[in-house]
Amino acid sequence: MKQKLHILPIIILSQFACTSTWFAGNAILESLTKKLDFGPDIISYVISSVQFGFIIGTLLFGILMIADRFSPSRVFMICAFLASLSNLTLIYPELNVGGLLFARFSTGFFLAGIYPVGMKIAADYFEKGLGKALGFLVGALVLGTAFPFLIKGSPLASHPDKVIMLTSGITALGGLLLFLLVPNGPYRVASATLKFDAGPKLFKNFEFKKAAFGYFGHMWELYAFWAFTPIAIQYFAIQSGSDISVSLWSGIVIALGGLSCAYGGLLSQRIGSKKVALIALVASGLLCLISPFLFLLPMYVFLAGWCLWGIAVTADSPQFSNLVASAVAPELKGTALTLVNCIGFAITIISIQLLGSLQSIISIDLLFIPLAIGPLLGVSSLLSKNKNGRNTQN
Repeated sequence: MKQKLHILPIIILSQFACTSTWFAGNAILESLTKKLDFGPDIISYVISSVQFGFIIGTLLFGILMIADRFSPSRVFMICAFLASLSNLTLIYPELNVGGLLFARFSTGFFLAGIYPVGMKIAADYFEKGLGKALGFLVGALVLGTAFPFLIKGSPLASHPDKVIMLTSGITALGGLLLFLLVPNGPYRVASATLKFDAGPKLFKNFEFKKAAFGYFGHMWELYAFWAFTPIAIQYFAIQSGSDISVSLWSGIVIALGGLSCAYGGLLSQRIGSKKVALIALVASGLLCLISPFLFLLPMYVFLAGWCLWGIAVTADSPQFSNLVASAVAPELKGTALTLVNCIGFAITIISIQLLGSLQSIISIDLLFIPLAIGPLLGVSSLLSKNKNGRNTQN
């Protein structure tokens, strides 16, 4: 038990530190586009390039069963170092559009060895109470995602380059910390052989498939919401004439999701992961549908509504990971989590590109309505019944 109490805080801290590179480029995107004289159409491509890198990374990691065949702590550290170097490329003086897109792609690629591998490490330590552990762990991911926006909106980062240097530094430190202090977990079962058919076989498992498709619906909404939140806040500020720090409030909206992940993890101990996921999906789906009305409200009511959305949109994420991990054999947990992440993030590219295309066609206040498709499909999947007609409980 002492080891468990010692281990989880280290994993959480490392996950927070290492995922800070995820949105580091997004936080300084306006500065980059001005410095490199890029048009506004480059924004969705830069955002999606991280997702695309993550997809390719998780696909390769999943096919090769990296997290199940090798020490996950070592994989985590190596990928943290490489993600840190990729992030640092953004401050290269001769950076061009190709270099920018590659830097974000490679950062996403190496994050494939951080986010799902971190969850795999947690699963190796927590056979019971995994939903709670993953709630804190994914909460750390969300806070890491928000961190670049928060420091950009504070006196800590007077220049965009400082955002990049700070996030790269703590990423390398987080990877080293986890490797030195978190050995292989007691419930780890290593896969001795490479199984190329492991992925397709997983989708024959009804409980895995149900959790996976619920997660896919969640992902349709999540990253598009995060990516376009700064645009929504800026649009509201311009339309209402309000004085709002876009970076700071974007960071707050995303960071609040970290708290909801942790609370959702605690709540899952009482009502189960499935119910927590359902509640979060319904809440965020409703906010998608009523989002145009939020733009008609006073400034602080609008911001409160967006913060509530930031809370609802993430609370289900760790619970889906728990449902996925709980549905498969121990020696396939890493592969299952990585594969589901791969497909989920492929879906985020579609929703991000969709909103990127729509923003030149429709008003920003209508932009978020299509995101309701994700929660609707997620709820439908979680409530689906097996072949015997029973709706299983999780």
